[in-house]
Amino acid sequence: MTTTTVYSHIDSQMGPLLVRGDGESVTGLYMAQHKRCREPDPSWRRSDESFAVVREQLAEYFAGERTAFDVPIKLVGGPFQQRVWEELVRIPFGETITYGQLAHRVGNPKASRAVGHANGRNPVAIIVPCHRVIGANGTLTGYAGGLENKQWLLAWERGEAPAEAGGLFGAERGAESGASSRA
Repeated sequence: MTTTTVYSHIDSQMGPLLVRGDGESVTGLYMAQHKRCREPDPSWRRSDESFAVVREQLAEYFAGERTAFDVPIKLVGGPFQQRVWEELVRIPFGETITYGQLAHRVGNPKASRAVGHANGRNPVAIIVPCHRVIGANGTLTGYAGGLENKQWLLAWERGEAPAEAGGLFGAERGAESGASSRA
């Protein structure tokens, strides 16, 4: 039996997001410039109603009212990737850890590079907060959604970013999103 892939577009302070799923769980959430984002396949079916809760929770996150998500997600990957992704959701809102710390958490302290690779393959941005992982020296390294987006998300979670990402990406991008400003 083939599962139908459904998708929707969600406006945010970061610009448009593409969310996809199987009708029950989110299987992907991508920023417009995400390295692994692909446009909806003709076989996919648009279903805005399938993602009403995702849209609501992202709006709450971007309004500064939500620090964790509880939407059903389905992450497809190998066992090591699964362990890494499970640990990502345990990183508290507004905090960061290093790739080395994440490697320790998944039980393989010498696997910083492998952790970085798995982190970069995370298909559900923001909800599975891979943006909260930084380099050992505190620098921002690799982010499939773009380092500018990683920087903005981290600043947003610390209360240091403008309500609209336009401060980083140009005023027109923030204005296009139609998203509300942070309280």
